[in-house]
Amino acid sequence: MLATRIALLLPLLVLAAGCTILAPVEPPAVAASVELDAVPFFPQDRYQCGPAALATVLAATGLPVSAEALVDDVYLPARRGSLQAELAAAARRHGRVPFPVAAGEEALVAELLAGHPVLVLQNLGLDSLPRWHYAVVVGYRADEEHWVLRSGRERRRRESLRAFRRHWQGADRWGLVVLPPGQLPAVADARDVVDALAAAEPVLGAEAILPGWTQASARWPGDADLAFAAANGLRAAGRAQAALRHYRRAIANDPQHAAARNNLADLLLAYDCVGQARAALAPALAAVDDDDPLRLVLAATALEIEQAVSTACRLENTQEEMQP
Repeated sequence: MLATRIALLLPLLVLAAGCTILAPVEPPAVAASVELDAVPFFPQDRYQCGPAALATVLAATGLPVSAEALVDDVYLPARRGSLQAELAAAARRHGRVPFPVAAGEEALVAELLAGHPVLVLQNLGLDSLPRWHYAVVVGYRADEEHWVLRSGRERRRRESLRAFRRHWQGADRWGLVVLPPGQLPAVADARDVVDALAAAEPVLGAEAILPGWTQASARWPGDADLAFAAANGLRAAGRAQAALRHYRRAIANDPQHAAARNNLADLLLAYDCVGQARAALAPALAAVDDDDPLRLVLAATALEIEQAVSTACRLENTQEEMQP
């Protein structure tokens, strides 16, 4: 009798499942279709999607690389995979700057339209049982409502909007745009750009990163922290006059930027501009609280200024009025 009841229930269960209707997936708010067909393809070996995906985006920038050559750089046998940090570090070692991609599908399309393939992490499994996979987004077909990826052993894997969204959201929509120095992502946050350039500078060298600082400063001219970071990079590259202008821009954008005032004062002092250094530092000394960690740095700079011997200033344009 029990078997009969179960047999009668099965058709009802099938009918119920057949009545399930999935809600339509809203496409990205971009009507354009784009596909970067020239992006190279590196079929992955087992568990080695990280080296293959990284080789894809590096080769797309003109580097002569192979997935096999990157295995030792990024593949961790104990984990049978690669960590995101290792991929970014390897990109820097190969002379490129990795930028985090803005976590939105519209940003992916914008990067593709700018000619930038995007390395993404996907979860092809469940939240409770994830199966991580790296792929490279190379196209979006608005007319056919699917994405195109270099993935695994498929040169042109097509994923529906629903499938791609599920896979990418399952990996917290993580992605990288890997670019030559001097190029910036199509869509980016100024803080992310500062962090990316600052992380690449010790590896690539201050001179190589200078074009990136220049581009970023032009894109966000009103950002004090970016002007400050650019000034530090310019000074490290020996461009004192340009560093001076950027420190002044940072202070003009944020007169209370104590770190910018300190570093400007230090730069002026290094070129014997003692009076100007004192004037640049004074507002920061007056504003910073005693328990602020920067207070000790400011005090040390102030002591150096007071101990310096005043001579002829060796920098131009140092007499501009400093805003308090």
